[in-house]
Amino acid sequence: MTSRPSWQKPAIPFPRLILILSLCSAFAPFATDMYLPAFSQLVNHFQTDAGHIETTVSFFFLGLSVGQILYGPLIDRFGRRKPMLAGIAVFLLATFGCLLVTDINTFIGLRLLQAIGGCCGMIIGRAIVSDLFAQHEMARVMSSLMIVMSMAPICAPLIGGWIVTHYDWQAVFFALLLLGTICGLAVYFGLPETKPPHITASGNLLRGYLTLLQRPAYLVPALSGSLTQSCMFGFITGSPFVFLHHFGLNEQQYSWVFGCITFAFIISAQLTKMALRRYSPKQIFSTALLANSAFGLMLYAVTQTPHMWLFIIPLWLTIATLSFLGATSTALAMSNAGDHTGSASGLIGLLQFGCGFIASSVIAASQNGTPYPMTITIAACGLLGTLLWFSGSCRRSAELSARG
Repeated sequence: MTSRPSWQKPAIPFPRLILILSLCSAFAPFATDMYLPAFSQLVNHFQTDAGHIETTVSFFFLGLSVGQILYGPLIDRFGRRKPMLAGIAVFLLATFGCLLVTDINTFIGLRLLQAIGGCCGMIIGRAIVSDLFAQHEMARVMSSLMIVMSMAPICAPLIGGWIVTHYDWQAVFFALLLLGTICGLAVYFGLPETKPPHITASGNLLRGYLTLLQRPAYLVPALSGSLTQSCMFGFITGSPFVFLHHFGLNEQQYSWVFGCITFAFIISAQLTKMALRRYSPKQIFSTALLANSAFGLMLYAVTQTPHMWLFIIPLWLTIATLSFLGATSTALAMSNAGDHTGSASGLIGLLQFGCGFIASSVIAASQNGTPYPMTITIAACGLLGTLLWFSGSCRRSAELSARG
């Protein structure tokens, strides 16, 4: 780790740091994925249709996006611990509210609030890593986080499927309350303040965002990575219909298939750590983008196949590229954030979940009884992210050549 002058970084045991940040970052995948097997129960409970239930996913992504804007300047001004604890409290209150309501629109609103509280772990976790590590170390730490965090989207639907099979959908939200309580206690007792004293929010809360939006070295990897991460949001939103209705799986079978596909995260996160020993984040990011686009096109090509495993193979490979892309794009962007680390982390989250909300909404609005809404969205997100990155790289190369 590198040290800034006149400031001593807090000594946090690495395993404890990874465990606490991973737990807090697991709010989003657990709150998103654990209740997916309960979609049929939610339709019956709220006396509504599948489109409204899919909207509860879309609005959760919207809440994750909105929350990033709020936390960015706050954590530069008030530090990391207090906003983290406040976000966990909001998450717990909204989760409890979800258990009490009977109106679907109120439930959707509480899901939005739940996401705003729950996103604190992701954005503040990125800022803490940026506080403590340099770029190459940061990419390795992010990949270590992803190994642990990748267990969440695997375990969440499996746990949710088991809970829904033996109890009901409300038990899922009781489990989320338990998770939130554990995370709050872990942060309160085990995570010291890490914000360097020289980092302060400006009087104008938008100034940091405006500065970053005018900095291509930050914006291009952040937006390109966010577009490709939308492949996961498309998968989360579209997969219940594709596997439960199109391929005819039951809730427990769907949970296992979902876990099998997201297991790609664990493998690729470990491979990312190994690759970073030999290659730069930029090299890995560029290669993973090309792979993501190729696998996304393969998935689109097999959309109409009646063979589920032929469909799963390119989907699995597409999801596998996202660990490479997430760790390296974050490291590339955050290393060019300057003193706006909190705002930079918030803007990355805004871009990721904003793109995810758009992808999720497109799938929900274009549902036509086939897997096409999901496969087209996944392929398009990967292609757009790849085109943005390489066009931005070509432009920077041309500018450097002109200066030379």
